[in-house]
Amino acid sequence: MHGYSRLGRASSGSPPSSPRFRRHKDVKLLERWVYVVISAVYRRRGLLLFAPLLYVSAMLLYMGTIGFDVQNNNNNNNAKSTAPLGSLYRSPQVFQHLWPYIQAQNNRTNDLMMNVWNMKLRQSWKPCNNLQNSQAELPKSNGFLIIEANGGLNQQRLSICDAVAVAGLLNATLVIPIFHLNSVWRDSSKFGDIFDEDFFIYALRHHVNVVRELPQDILERFHNNISNIVNLRVKGWSSPTYYLQKVLPKLLELGAVRIAPFSNRLAHDVPSEIQGLRCLSNFGALRFSEPIRTLAAKMVDKIIRNTSSSGGKYISVHLRFEEDMVAFSCCVYDGGEEEQREMDIARERSWRGKFRKKNRIIRPGAIRMDGKCPLTPLEVGMMLRVMGFDNNTLVYVAAGKIYKAEKYMAPLKQMFPRLETKNTLASPEELAPFMGYSSRLAALDYTICLYSEVFVTTQGGNFPHFLIGHRRYSYEGHDKTIIPDKRKLAQLFDSPHIRWESFQRQLREMLHHSDVKGSEVRKPSASLFTYPMPDCMCKQAAAKNSTKLTT
Repeated sequence: MHGYSRLGRASSGSPPSSPRFRRHKDVKLLERWVYVVISAVYRRRGLLLFAPLLYVSAMLLYMGTIGFDVQNNNNNNNAKSTAPLGSLYRSPQVFQHLWPYIQAQNNRTNDLMMNVWNMKLRQSWKPCNNLQNSQAELPKSNGFLIIEANGGLNQQRLSICDAVAVAGLLNATLVIPIFHLNSVWRDSSKFGDIFDEDFFIYALRHHVNVVRELPQDILERFHNNISNIVNLRVKGWSSPTYYLQKVLPKLLELGAVRIAPFSNRLAHDVPSEIQGLRCLSNFGALRFSEPIRTLAAKMVDKIIRNTSSSGGKYISVHLRFEEDMVAFSCCVYDGGEEEQREMDIARERSWRGKFRKKNRIIRPGAIRMDGKCPLTPLEVGMMLRVMGFDNNTLVYVAAGKIYKAEKYMAPLKQMFPRLETKNTLASPEELAPFMGYSSRLAALDYTICLYSEVFVTTQGGNFPHFLIGHRRYSYEGHDKTIIPDKRKLAQLFDSPHIRWESFQRQLREMLHHSDVKGSEVRKPSASLFTYPMPDCMCKQAAAKNSTKLTT
């Protein structure tokens, strides 16, 4: 591809000369001009330092001349052919081109659903924990730790697990975390509305002391106002050494400390006993509240009854095509001026002025080709059908309110008629207690996705990161997850005339790659919540000699 200039030239009655001839002529003239100038400079050695500058200027002038010629030629082509790569949403054209091939595929859903994942790639990891499960009483507490968890469901989950680890490190008593009302999530739920509070306290009883609220005598020291308790500003990803040197002395001095916010305030790579507390809290102590567990179980049972032909197996897709997600991405789809106006309003509503900063350049085409655009329902459907899942496959969509759902969900329903959501699996009366509470609704999605045979992540974020780790913990170390190569997909979906054989081969390779990567072990810089091996899990042979997680 060539760059282009907005400068044009006045047209003349005679036809343009040959570009090749003009380029040859330009080169000769420029070479002669450069030779003359450099010779003159060389004769006047005092000006010798200016020679490189003059040479570079001449080359830029030459390149600019050629650039203008290319623009003239491109002006004769169709506007779409000169659009930057990825700047147009071409997936509908790709779909129209490939739909006959997709329909012609043999019915192989049952076989594929039963054999999506290669058992030979599994390494038989089992949950285990090296924490000593002593019945002895915990040592006398050094004081009370109060933390504030912010963000959505899984951001809060991260804060809770790290708080347990820090409380264990400091030998502190953890007060049930306070949930901050987030301006984006707008969920006023308390800890007990989402998680089973009693079970949380019970599961941690041998390792960390947890109380529901600060004792009255401690609170009176701070004039019955928790805001009067000193708030320690802890940096992100702080090490255990930092907590022991900076936080512990204050805890011992004051009897209670507060850390708010507490998101990402503990390093990934910490000693094994601290990691063990993270494992215990995430996989053992944190379970959803009884209302969430009851409705989620009912919804999963309904799906399993409806998929008896495939052994109760189904696909779950975390679809991030809500209005806010589309707006934040700055990607362009096929809605024209109306879409642009709606996205501008959404960006201004949620991120005032952030996208209107001076000198900020947004290149939607580059964003798409970098794999950062949210996949549309159409693109997800095409990907799965070409991988080999046919229209008998039951697909559960975990999502918020999809942007222009009637328009964008239609092709996905065309490819997968057996499409389910929270609204199709539960009645309005059953969902009523959850409406208006995004974290409780996300907990329903989380549970249904956890039990699917195939989970598809489309955009990243805390939801898939935690879920992938939970699935590894539940399925012998394999996440059973399709993580698409979105850069590769962007290239494929930007090729309206791509050959079916090439498209199919590359998507089948993508599925195989997800299978191979399904049992990855955690690296020092990675999160235990996504990669629970080897901190929370051990090989099956070794698991027999290790203490199982007790709940």
